[in-house]
Amino acid sequence: MKKRSASRDAFFNLRVLLGLVLGSVGVFLALVGFGLYPGASVLAAQQQAQIWQPHWVVVHSSQNDVSAPLSEMATWALPPAREHEAPENPKVGIVRDSGSRPDTVVQKSFMANLLASVVPGLNFDGIPFPGVVCNCAPPDTNGAVGATQYVQIVNEGYQVFDKTTGNSVLGPASIRSVWAGFGGVCETGGSGDPVVLYDKLANRWVISQFAVVGSVPNNECVAVSTTNSATGTWNRYQFNLVPFGANFYDYPKLSSWPDAYYMTFNVFNSTGTAYLGTQPLAMDRTKMLAGTAATIISPGVVGSPASNEDPLIPSDFDGMNMPPAGAPNTFLEFPDTTGNNAGHYRYWHYSVGVPFGTGPTFTMFTGPTAAPFTFICTTTRSCVPELGQSSSNWLDAIGDRLMYRLAYRNFGTPTSPNESWVSNFTVLSGGVAAPRWFELKNLGGASGTTNQEATYQPDTTWRWMSSVAMDKSGDLAIGFSASSATINPQIHYAFRASTDPLGTLTGENDAFNGTGSQTDTSNRWGDYSAMQVDPVDDCTFWYTQEYYSTNSSFNWRTRILNFKFSTCGGGGGATLLTAESRLTHGPAGTFSVNMPLTGTSGVEDRSATTYNAVFDFNVPVTSGQVTVLSGTATVGAITFSGNSMTAQLTGVTSAEVVTLRTSNINGDGQNHGDVPFGFLVGDADANRTVAKPDVTLVQGQINKPVTSANFREDLNADGRIKNADVGIAKANKGHSIP
Repeated sequence: MKKRSASRDAFFNLRVLLGLVLGSVGVFLALVGFGLYPGASVLAAQQQAQIWQPHWVVVHSSQNDVSAPLSEMATWALPPAREHEAPENPKVGIVRDSGSRPDTVVQKSFMANLLASVVPGLNFDGIPFPGVVCNCAPPDTNGAVGATQYVQIVNEGYQVFDKTTGNSVLGPASIRSVWAGFGGVCETGGSGDPVVLYDKLANRWVISQFAVVGSVPNNECVAVSTTNSATGTWNRYQFNLVPFGANFYDYPKLSSWPDAYYMTFNVFNSTGTAYLGTQPLAMDRTKMLAGTAATIISPGVVGSPASNEDPLIPSDFDGMNMPPAGAPNTFLEFPDTTGNNAGHYRYWHYSVGVPFGTGPTFTMFTGPTAAPFTFICTTTRSCVPELGQSSSNWLDAIGDRLMYRLAYRNFGTPTSPNESWVSNFTVLSGGVAAPRWFELKNLGGASGTTNQEATYQPDTTWRWMSSVAMDKSGDLAIGFSASSATINPQIHYAFRASTDPLGTLTGENDAFNGTGSQTDTSNRWGDYSAMQVDPVDDCTFWYTQEYYSTNSSFNWRTRILNFKFSTCGGGGGATLLTAESRLTHGPAGTFSVNMPLTGTSGVEDRSATTYNAVFDFNVPVTSGQVTVLSGTATVGAITFSGNSMTAQLTGVTSAEVVTLRTSNINGDGQNHGDVPFGFLVGDADANRTVAKPDVTLVQGQINKPVTSANFREDLNADGRIKNADVGIAKANKGHSIP
């Protein structure tokens, strides 16, 4: 979170948080939600007793609208901001164990270097200081990758890049320009702690930052793109957090899940001087994707006493395989021997109910015990040394919380899941900062386990401000800052293949060397970075982090880079690029309906006995399989031509979504994507409902030649648009697909 220091902006100058005052509280048995999630009754029976009771509050969006294209709004002139430190990002007010504890999972040396198996890609500069209009530090570097673009966001700007070339598409521009013309605090008081993510299930972008009313961050501004392009129009929202409590809402972390957008805050009193606890929230994703008024719900600050509950972070969906139907979002807690969780990876299940907000539950589970570690920077922010700088200018390691993100991935299927959660935090090991990274399993149930965890400290370099993710093959990469008294802060990433020994990182790449060290700036660095995985190939890692090019204050730079394991996806490196439903319209020719690889399906509106599902890859394809995961269809002949695989489908029922799995391409034994194909005969305008506008649309094309512009109106695909096509539309009125 951004801090405005007393010396520069008279905002906050918090250095030592108040001690905790433990009060007595009554003991309550937890309410258990028996909902749509399979096995909810089993979880309820095994759930441990809780000494905390949720107090649900529902808040309606203060306002919402649909914006003009961002490419236009980015040109709005904004008043300049004065130079200031970012708002303080108060430390979590839990007294930490200051003693040294034996770390039993330290990796103390470099392993066999597998750098040859990791292929570096793009490596280019992102947004520099002043962050467009912020003139602040640190940058809170964050970014996400989508279908064709990479979006980076910092305090208080964003920039859109072409993900193939790294060239700028839009910006840098102020984040406040996302709310240009919106009015209210989101347009005038947006103040940072930004997050951008790509909703892989809907192929939409999501941007958030908090807004300050007076001197307190107490509103959250959230925007959801209407397409997979970040430069187009956005559904925009303002959520006033004051109904949850007139507090200081800090360090928001956003995630995407099938049933909601989830978020957490570290909550302080209104002056930012006392930690009140950690608070989870959920936003109505369905309404926000549709651009209608939405609600945000929360059980309040959690735990008892709440001021001794460590920060939570929500699960963020990665990959192509959905979670189990109705699965709650798992929130994970920083493991702390002096906090309520007593050194466990305590986790919570957040179920929002169906429809959204109906009987929500927030349920705690003990979780596995974290291996012992020593806290870092317990009494000061001046921790991490830099070349040429005295200790007064050393950098904060932020060792009191999990670092962004908690990346979720299902390596199985919705009905037979094999789920993993990975994240990290920073510890003190061997006298230096080191990332403690981990992979947890079975958090979808009541008995979560640790699959692997390790403290990565192979030498005396300080490593911190990390972010971690896994690709579809189970390979793992963690990016971080690296510094010492003999080097300027650098950008590194370490990695392991899925076949490497558990708990080991087997290679490290020095991705970019800063040529300067930070001075002054109250020791602030970060406050986070972002490791993401490309949603198209599900193999390419994208990482963004800050650095300095000269010894200076308030002069940060950012870097964006990507890389991938050469073995990701199996032999041949086949990657599914596109999918479509293809039919021949008699003499008019062949026309195709695009089917997005993830998220909401495309809509095939034409009536046929046999459909052709066409899958295009990045390499020539000579063999492969297509299977039906859900819906009614029979896969017939499969043919191959160049980079394409075509599967004939028969027995397809209209008004349903058929999910097709592509696998074993060129004999690699791998799954290459589960693609939803929507079939709704008569839906000429592709809005997922057959109604009068579809009939009107077809009538308007009668006797016109069938072309790429109107082939959807040729509903019987015979190459002519006639009254017979109008009849098909009328016969299917009222039908719809989700």
